Amino acid sequence: MGIYEELQERGLIAQVTNEAEIRDLINRGGARFYIGFDPTADSLHVGHFMALCLMKRLQMAGNRPIVLIGGGTGFVGDPSGRTDMRSMMTPEIIQHNCECFKKQMERFIEFGEDQAIMVNNADWLLDLKYVELLRDVGACFSVNNMLRAECYKQRMERGLSFLEFNYMIMQSYDFLYLHNHYGCNMQFGGDDQWSNMLFGADLIRRKTGDDAYAMTITLLLNSEGNKMGKTANGAVWLDPNKTTPFEFYQYWRNVSDADVMKCIRMLTFLSLEEIAEMETWEDSRINEKKEILAYQLTELVHGKEEADKAQKVARSLFSGGGDDKDMPTTELSDHEVSENGMGILDVMVLCGLVKSKGEARRLVDQGGVTVNSEKISSQEFTIAKETLKDGVTIRKGKKVFHKVVLK
Repeated sequence: MGIYEELQERGLIAQVTNEAEIRDLINRGGARFYIGFDPTADSLHVGHFMALCLMKRLQMAGNRPIVLIGGGTGFVGDPSGRTDMRSMMTPEIIQHNCECFKKQMERFIEFGEDQAIMVNNADWLLDLKYVELLRDVGACFSVNNMLRAECYKQRMERGLSFLEFNYMIMQSYDFLYLHNHYGCNMQFGGDDQWSNMLFGADLIRRKTGDDAYAMTITLLLNSEGNKMGKTANGAVWLDPNKTTPFEFYQYWRNVSDADVMKCIRMLTFLSLEEIAEMETWEDSRINEKKEILAYQLTELVHGKEEADKAQKVARSLFSGGGDDKDMPTTELSDHEVSENGMGILDVMVLCGLVKSKGEARRLVDQGGVTVNSEKISSQEFTIAKETLKDGVTIRKGKKVFHKVVLK
């Protein structure tokens, strides 16, 4: 089985432009492909995780990745999948975010001579001359065709700025530039990028006469239809300072039963034979599957030592043990807590277990909040100051644990 067939078997391929040519190209290690990452935050998140895993798989099969950091397109913002315009970032923030991305990607991709390369489209986009771009590239784009693209159609009713309208042209120009300067012959991305990728491949054919290909990977969705990496309290980050290894482990440990094997196929590097064997397990082993998923991905992102610690803490907590030294912890300062202590609703908001007191009230009313093994039934419950000094463990629902301590 070639790498293309393996990607199919894992459910990773959504759409391709020229299947026979792409199959041959990547199976013989001839793809010099790129995936773009716009620096919209100072950390990659789980939503980027599948793309990084795909790059790693293809590199292991002999193909050459080009990591494109969108220092230039970050000035515009991709309208795909958005209902409103992205907040404008300063050049300083964009540069800082780009540097953070580079450090994190080195855990997944091998950079160096005859290995992967990393480029920043700010190096060519920011120096473009507007009229020259219009004459050279703009003439290749039909506005009618652009407006039929799904990424624009879904924004037309709410309003699409001219700034965002140019994103497709910029992404297409990236593909052309990488083709001309680095021999890039293929672009990968999420299936929400399909229109942009098609325009880029077409631009290369128009300007150079060469063939270029596009292939999209399936966006991994959970059973509720939200994009992967989204939780009630925001994104799941790859930076351990934003999402601890334990929180990262718990995110995957808590995926729905229906999604666990899909995630194992798409994201882990377990062999297809091992995965096929797991699919024959009895339903009673579902938690074992979830542990394997959580451990494999935590090890991949944070290393074996952190994965071991996260698994040990999780097992201890679920068995009623007391090993909480690696549990996510919020430290409260003395001035934040009155002499009478702090109400459970305030504590839950401060430590990020909920977004609002209203959400905390609903959880308490539903019996979904426990403090040091005691189920809380009153919204007025207060944790004493002395108790906070010793530290308390709050459990939200059955699976989310958080420690709160007064410094």
